[in-house]
Amino acid sequence: MSHILVVVGLHNNIIIHCLNPENVFNRHLEALKKNDLDALLSDYTDESEIWTQDGAIIGLEAISAFFSYAFSIFPKDTTSFDIKKLIANDSKVYVVLSVNSPVVSIPFATDSFEIKNGKILWQSTAFQMAQS
Repeated sequence: MSHILVVVGLHNNIIIHCLNPENVFNRHLEALKKNDLDALLSDYTDESEIWTQDGAIIGLEAISAFFSYAFSIFPKDTTSFDIKKLIANDSKVYVVLSVNSPVVSIPFATDSFEIKNGKILWQSTAFQMAQS
């Protein structure tokens, strides 16, 4: 599995982060849980694409709008994400999950990611959603 090492200075200490695709996904999920748009967008490039059952979302501006809407249905601190299955390799991550919030219930969702150099280049998502 390929890894990207990022060295960050913090008050004369050095922290080394290993950014393999699974670590990038986990960082991405934490940002989603916290409704942290800046952190989420830092996972993408302006050429990144998210394919959904409603069509393709391309570029940072469109991805920002997509996640701004997601935050309205997944309020932080009241939404639970249950990862049922996660498969990762050198450049891809596949996830099956369920999500419950005060706004919606998603009993089944799947996401696939292509991740290179610590960035999500391509993502697909499909889900069943009902109001809570």
